[in-house]
Amino acid sequence: MKNISSVLLISALAFNQSCTTMKQTDIQQELPAPDPSLSSNPFMKKSKLQYEAPEFDKIKNEHFKPAFDFGLKQHEAEILKIANNPAAPTFENTIVALEKSGEVLRRAQIVFSNLTSANTNPVLQALDEEYAPVFAAHSDKMYLNENLYTRIKSIKEDGLDPESKRLVQYYKQNFEIAGANLSSADKEKLKQINQELASLSTQYANKLLEARKQGGVFFSDAKELDGLSADEIAAAAADAKTAGQPGKYLLALQNTTQQPLLQNLKNRTTREKLFKASWLRAEKGDANDTRETIEKLAKLRLKKAQVLGKKNFAEWKLQDQMAKTPEAATKLMNQIATPAVETAKREAKDIQDLIDQQKGGFKVEPWDWNFYAEQVRKAKYDLDESEIKPYFEITTVLEKGVFFAAEKFYGLTFKKRTDLPVYHPDVVTYEVFDHDGKSIAIYYLDFYTRDSKNGGAWMSNFVEQSYLLGTKPVIVNCYNYQKPAPGKPSLISYDDVSTIFHEFGHSIHGMFASQKYPSLSGTNVPRDFVEFPSQINEHWALDPVVLKNYAVHYETKQPIPQTLVDKIKKAATFNQGYMTTELVSAAALDMDWHTVTNDSQFIPVLDFEKQSLASHGFTLSTVPPRYHTPYFAHIWGGGYSAGYYAYLWSETLDNDAWEWIKNNGGLTRENGDRFRKYILSVGNSVDLNQAFRDFTGHDPDIKPLLRNRGFIK
Repeated sequence: MKNISSVLLISALAFNQSCTTMKQTDIQQELPAPDPSLSSNPFMKKSKLQYEAPEFDKIKNEHFKPAFDFGLKQHEAEILKIANNPAAPTFENTIVALEKSGEVLRRAQIVFSNLTSANTNPVLQALDEEYAPVFAAHSDKMYLNENLYTRIKSIKEDGLDPESKRLVQYYKQNFEIAGANLSSADKEKLKQINQELASLSTQYANKLLEARKQGGVFFSDAKELDGLSADEIAAAAADAKTAGQPGKYLLALQNTTQQPLLQNLKNRTTREKLFKASWLRAEKGDANDTRETIEKLAKLRLKKAQVLGKKNFAEWKLQDQMAKTPEAATKLMNQIATPAVETAKREAKDIQDLIDQQKGGFKVEPWDWNFYAEQVRKAKYDLDESEIKPYFEITTVLEKGVFFAAEKFYGLTFKKRTDLPVYHPDVVTYEVFDHDGKSIAIYYLDFYTRDSKNGGAWMSNFVEQSYLLGTKPVIVNCYNYQKPAPGKPSLISYDDVSTIFHEFGHSIHGMFASQKYPSLSGTNVPRDFVEFPSQINEHWALDPVVLKNYAVHYETKQPIPQTLVDKIKKAATFNQGYMTTELVSAAALDMDWHTVTNDSQFIPVLDFEKQSLASHGFTLSTVPPRYHTPYFAHIWGGGYSAGYYAYLWSETLDNDAWEWIKNNGGLTRENGDRFRKYILSVGNSVDLNQAFRDFTGHDPDIKPLLRNRGFIK
């Protein structure tokens, strides 16, 4: 996923302004000068590292607060100067000036946002809670500034180049969506709501991080972990020791409902413990219970939408998305949900039949699904996950798979860097070179899970590309794979392989950014488009040329046999009913939370979820949503509120575009250059629906998605 919370935090930097007015004499006031005590603060000036990569060897916890305080003061002064400039408004003295403002705050916030996601600590968490409402208020000072909005509205687009015209339109739209046209009284209401929402969202994220950490399950006997490999058991022992319980075994939680190890654990009681630990992690009635926070968030979001003149939060949120309306997003979900649920019911019968054949004597439960689905897959396709993993060593997948595909399709090459400081010892760094040998980006990877990291996988920028600012992209991908025991290989599943290709798709979107203005650069696109480049990149994982290059046995160094490849491909649509149902049910749940039109419709969190799922026909108890409401981080703390449908919308684009690529020669530089030209390099500087049509020659069609998932022929 694209780390939208980071984007939302940083995007305000081009826009966050003050709504107070000034006398003419104040306009000429100099911008605040840094206090001498800030001279050693690394955020006060541009990093001297290549492409302004963060100086992690110099950045300390204590640097953030003074950088925030000075950056806020400096940025506010810059914005007041723009908003109250006596000169007639022009594109240069208003829009471009806004794009250049907030340099110190931008640097500090973007590093802070990434660290609180990937390597947080109590000091950073406390700062996050302290400054979330401050940053929200700072943003409102700009969006609700009448002087500034009046200047922006009066700027003529005549004579501007297309990207500059798009930027003016983008600013106008953002101001209006944010409430620039509200009355003074409603603006004050909105400011208060936004600050409360920022505080609650940060509280939610901190609670959930701790809930995930505390939710891990300890086992006393290795026999309870029967089915796991020796290396996985050793890693569980090491994790328990680190957690202060030597001699035990710790199975830590990942952020999704289902846990990857469930497909291997033979002990049904162990599976049940692990699943329930996942499902109940944030609803224990303790300090980490998120339900009360969620109810407050949902009600405040409705209140915000109503202040802004919309009937519900989703209607307000989707105005600048490709879908435009909740109805359009729901229509797409319904088209996918019906065949997905019907397919999942057939899959459930296959699993129950297997349990009965084995005289299990029980009805399949959610914690049984992956364990028995793996057996069904083996029986149907003679494919065993344990046969596959030895061919997927994580660094080889990255360098010989992901990087190799990027070289063949786009002409990119990668050079490992060991001279750049990193924020954690597990992080590795590469420099990226274009087809002509020119350096274009710095790329960080952070593979392994830890208590200080949010769950899931994502891409973020440390530095965004902009010709105006003279910056090139510095990008990070974060994952949550289990770190192997010392000296052991990191072997991953094919699903994990797909995730690496997926997240790199976000990264390459950022690497190929080619915009003048940072607000329109790279991945700063609508949520329902941002997943398109990442999802299409997943397809390269099974391309014969690519697969042959990276799927090499970690011990024998032999390539994966063609017989095993054929099995993987034949099983490509296996379990798609389950996987699609858990995804679309989560998306529908998200939309229901955000299409409530009256406070009276809100009921306790668990009851609301049950009612929502039943109303959409998601009544198959063995297929829970991918995210249970209490730990649905995407929508309560990650910027995807009313937007989780975006994965399905983007997947429609992805499968349709992939059919075009296959039908036009596949892995060729010509196709790569075309995809780069029309999709990856345009950022948000063009109409993205038109960009899709320019690439494929037609409007998006859902049939390729349904075919890819095996729902239609």
